[in-house]
Amino acid sequence: MEKAGIGLLPGTLAGLLQKLATSPDPSLVSAPQFRFVPSLANIPAPAWDRLTGGHPALRHAFLQGLETTGCVGPGTGWTPRHATLWTGGELVAAMPLYAKTHSYGEYVFDWAWADAYRRHGLAYYPKWVAAIPFSPLPGPRLLAGDDAYRARLLDQVLAAARDEDLASFHLLFPDPAELPCLQEQGLLLRQNVQFHWQNAQYRSFDDFLAQLNHDKRKKIRQERRRAREGLEFIWLDGHTAQADDWDFFHHCYTLTYAAHRSTPYLTRAFFHRLAEATPDAVRLLRVSRGGAPIAAAWFLQGSDALYGRYWGATEYVPCLHFEACYYAAIEEAIRLGLDRLEGGAQGEHKLARGLQPVATWSAHWLREAAFADAVARYLAREREGVAGWMDELGERTPFRQG
Repeated sequence: MEKAGIGLLPGTLAGLLQKLATSPDPSLVSAPQFRFVPSLANIPAPAWDRLTGGHPALRHAFLQGLETTGCVGPGTGWTPRHATLWTGGELVAAMPLYAKTHSYGEYVFDWAWADAYRRHGLAYYPKWVAAIPFSPLPGPRLLAGDDAYRARLLDQVLAAARDEDLASFHLLFPDPAELPCLQEQGLLLRQNVQFHWQNAQYRSFDDFLAQLNHDKRKKIRQERRRAREGLEFIWLDGHTAQADDWDFFHHCYTLTYAAHRSTPYLTRAFFHRLAEATPDAVRLLRVSRGGAPIAAAWFLQGSDALYGRYWGATEYVPCLHFEACYYAAIEEAIRLGLDRLEGGAQGEHKLARGLQPVATWSAHWLREAAFADAVARYLAREREGVAGWMDELGERTPFRQG
């Protein structure tokens, strides 16, 4: 028997062993183990970050910072329930996932869906949301280095949602490359629009302005002069910003929410913690008059993009919002050689400032078949409207034609 076994090694068995050792196909190895993780504190930061593609708002420090500083967790309506796949103790796929008891802080609005459920005597909450909390930033949500792992992770999440009799699951602002996987699982796709500035290898802000039509170019120069008169603009990061800078920014941040009669999501401690944990990924633009700060804008910086997030001011200065959030940020992105500036959700006024419309997506699973059918028909009509709006925006481009 021993001799016969040795005789098999050069043939079929040896070939299978070699294939198992070299093939990236997860189906050829033992099935990954799926489990929910209630806090990123239970996952080593290097293991998580290895799957994120370097996106600053997906990093372990960002998401765990939300947990440890009270932005998500008990009392917030955001309960972490991160979905993970493991093989032999190694994290091979993950999804930032939260159980929600409301629809605040998502930037994909489903209040009407929740109201329809309520009027029919059905519970819409709790629901599951795969997202970066409080951040409409497109990027990967099925974190894995292999398509098979992505598909398996999504399949396991949906199976768990069915087992727990959940009403709905929502995946917000995925990377466009993930759309086929989402469609294959039967999720409904919803389209929206953001405005991003694209760097066409500009050498300076004036080089960028030269590509705009005369009227837009003239208006931007006028707005920049008005906004900068008598003011000082200084860029800081986690290394150079001091505690007072972060305290002042948080004050400005709360003023912006108060002006819109809303409650801020992020705590003062979060900004301090993130600056300490990822000093190269945070950027703060401080605006001062005579040495005294009057405004600030906060950005995240990735390897290829600057992400505009929050701003605020202690007094009104004409055009300062445009300068701090767009023009100065575009100028800094050019200086840093970044590919784009993402201006966040909504804001058609950004088009006139050189930001261009970009399609964004979300994906939705609804347990109730009748509601899923109604939502699918609504989303089809909505996509037609979004497509028409995108065409209209394209005709209103601020860039010179030809």
